[in-house]
Amino acid sequence: MNYIDIIGLFAGTCVTISVIPQILKVWKTRKVKAISLKTFGILTFGIAVWIVYGILKNDLPIIITNSVSLCLNLIMVYFIIYYDKE
Repeated sequence: MNYIDIIGLFAGTCVTISVIPQILKVWKTRKVKAISLKTFGILTFGIAVWIVYGILKNDLPIIITNSVSLCLNLIMVYFIIYYDKE
């Protein structure tokens, strides 16, 4: 692994973990009224496209970080849909 991959992994990790505080807040409070499903839906779709791009480019940092990010954002989308019913 070269320094470019390390920079890519670091940047991707920062972006990936940025959603964790929001997930934890929603999980604890069960309040999602101020969170846009459209925004998270578009973001989640964009992340999925980034994974495809990473696969086509054979770029492991893009694939790894966006795969984790996709999972986290899908959790957030689930919370928004589930807790909006309450």
